[in-house]
Amino acid sequence: MTRLGNMYGPDATFLGVPKADLDKPDSWAGSDVVIVGAPFDGGTSHRPGARFGPQAIRFTDYLPHDGSRPHLALGVDPLAEMKVTDAGDVEMPSGDTERSLRRLEDAVYRVCHAGAIPVILGGDHTIALPDATGVARHVGWGRLSVIHFDAHADTGNTQFGALHGHGTPMRRLIESGAVRGDRFLQMGLRGYWPEPETLDWMALQRMRSFEMTEVVARGLDDCLTEAFAIATDDCDGVFLSVDIDVVDPGMAPGTGTPEPGGLTGRQLLDAVRRIAMALPLAGIDVVEVAPPFDHAEVTAFLANRVVLEALSGIAWRRRRQDPDRSPARPDPAAPLLDGR
Repeated sequence: MTRLGNMYGPDATFLGVPKADLDKPDSWAGSDVVIVGAPFDGGTSHRPGARFGPQAIRFTDYLPHDGSRPHLALGVDPLAEMKVTDAGDVEMPSGDTERSLRRLEDAVYRVCHAGAIPVILGGDHTIALPDATGVARHVGWGRLSVIHFDAHADTGNTQFGALHGHGTPMRRLIESGAVRGDRFLQMGLRGYWPEPETLDWMALQRMRSFEMTEVVARGLDDCLTEAFAIATDDCDGVFLSVDIDVVDPGMAPGTGTPEPGGLTGRQLLDAVRRIAMALPLAGIDVVEVAPPFDHAEVTAFLANRVVLEALSGIAWRRRRQDPDRSPARPDPAAPLLDGR
């Protein structure tokens, strides 16, 4: 199969990292991280457009696409210090949901099985099901915890009568056994959904949801500390799923189901960096960037930086674990690193 590249635009990679072709193992052998595009928005319930998210996340930057991004605070350059490659987009026609999701799951599993961390660029949140499932197939069924940033729980039973949609993937993951309900952490929930029946189901699964009211009352750092303890208890890896609508739509308007009252962009970036520095991430997805509803690319810029913060945190963690590498700078938010 010829490398698809970007399904809805020119074949450019994330910030200029080398191309990979999953059907040509030599092209990505030894990769630490493989970028995978998931241009699917067939699961949206309101405004479509997230199929163009991977393109926007890859392209949006004011710096040269030269495969280098030194992090000022951490003193690492994740794109230079790790082997990061971009496998292009998985072919995901919106009219064939099950085939699209199956293709994505297989691609994610291949990346994990080769020893790399998959970073999936969405796409709507339907893709979290194949993303986390593919990682769980490698890490171990039920051995993967999930930290999920979102305005919405995405735990609906059905969506317009269908099992698959961006409002259902977290229920499907738990029902399948890929992820335990009591190792599923949600951050930033707010608004007016789900209904009591779904909330009761979530409680039965022992999911831990940090709603925005709790985040505001306790502080995001304190909530993350609690989440970390749960995520690393009796699990062998962590999957990070970031729905960009966790951020207030004043700072991230380009999304399909905006809900006022969310995190700031700064809070999300700091949280993602801390997670990547502290936890054994086995996979990441960034979803629900819908460029047709963006303004001045502010949402795409934020999503691009979410990916970079995650990669920088991973690079920092690897430097700390490898005594032969030059030391990284300490995180300026030093109290956040206690106990790691």
